[in-house]
Amino acid sequence: MIELKKDEEPTLIKMQVGEKKKKSNKSLLLALLLITLLGTWGYIIWDKNNTKEIITQKDNTISATATQRDELQKELEDATIRYDIIKTSNTKKDSIIDVKDQEIQNKRKKINDLLAKANATQAELTEVKLLITSLNSDIEGYKAQIAQLEGQKEELTKANQNLSTQRDNLQKDYNSSLEEIKNKDKTIDIGSTLHASNFSIVAIDEKGNGKVKETTNAKKADKLRISFDLDENMITPSGAKKLYIIITDPTGKIIATDESGKFSTQDNGNLDYTQQMEINYTKNQRQTVSFDWKSGGKFIIGDYKIEVYNNGFKIGQGIRQLKKGGIFG
Repeated sequence: MIELKKDEEPTLIKMQVGEKKKKSNKSLLLALLLITLLGTWGYIIWDKNNTKEIITQKDNTISATATQRDELQKELEDATIRYDIIKTSNTKKDSIIDVKDQEIQNKRKKINDLLAKANATQAELTEVKLLITSLNSDIEGYKAQIAQLEGQKEELTKANQNLSTQRDNLQKDYNSSLEEIKNKDKTIDIGSTLHASNFSIVAIDEKGNGKVKETTNAKKADKLRISFDLDENMITPSGAKKLYIIITDPTGKIIATDESGKFSTQDNGNLDYTQQMEINYTKNQRQTVSFDWKSGGKFIIGDYKIEVYNNGFKIGQGIRQLKKGGIFG
């Protein structure tokens, strides 16, 4: 056994205490390191779990967004189909419908633009949802306006049909009245037409000394002196009246002169006349009309027929026969 000296005992005790402190400090350091390591592992595990949860949330959000986008796209397609059907059935629109149509087209374009975004935000999808709701409301309003216009169109169609029926009835009444008036006018026309009588047709031989005498010799005749009476007529008003004279030669040919032309008759269409004359007629008075007619050539043997027309009606006629002369014609 070693024996220590008195002055060596305190030193030994100090050494033993120092070793105990070193061991204690070392244990404390190990404990701190262990706590730190455990803390680090715990943070790593927590962070990993938290990151996984965030990723899961993002995946869920993306999936929900895609589903929402698909649902909104389907709603837009349904609204578009309804709108196209309404538009197709409405071929005739007024200006109000045209304005509404343009508003719907603009809204559809905005919705399509938002849905076409690859990274559409929730706020944008919410806006799309609101726009589709508004679009559906617009389409219903569009449909209601068209229905109203269709109703108005049906009313107008019925009103037009009634007006057409009334017009047709009025047209029939008018035509009937017009026909009656025409018949009355024709009756008045017939009643007011003059009548010629007492025809006198004489061939005149004009001598060189200025004397004239009647003749029946075709070769000696220089002109025809024609006269007739216009009988009294209580319907015909006083005033200027046109008479058309047709002179037909023995061959049946109507004689034409520089004064000749055509006139319209009531029963035989248009006829050629030899000459026309205008007389001043006095209502309900008989008056005589007389004139001379010279042929443009020689008179020939046979009957010369003189016809007089007024108001398109034949009012009288006379005939003069010219004969061959004596031994020398």
